[in-house]
Amino acid sequence: MTHPIKTYKDFYPFYLSEHQNPVNRILHFTGTFLVFVCLFLALYTGNYIYAILIPVVGYGFAWLGHFAFEKNKPATFKYPLWSLISDFKMFFQIISGQIPINPAKK
Repeated sequence: MTHPIKTYKDFYPFYLSEHQNPVNRILHFTGTFLVFVCLFLALYTGNYIYAILIPVVGYGFAWLGHFAFEKNKPATFKYPLWSLISDFKMFFQIISGQIPINPAKK
């Protein structure tokens, strides 16, 4: 990425290009799933320690995927809101089969 991205429409293909390693995608998927689990538990039990865990599990799994497997810097550092939106978009696109968990098997 050599120039700033101006629109989300341009950002999402860049986001997906930064998530080509299947282990990174699996870690993102797992982290996002655990975000939903933590949110549910916080609301269901009233124990809001689960809410505190949301950024830990969400970012923890994602950043592990980037630094250990993808070997790139998370887009969150430059485009935090678009990256957050894209994490959820990618999660639901994987669930619905719109994109593969392993991009090499398109």
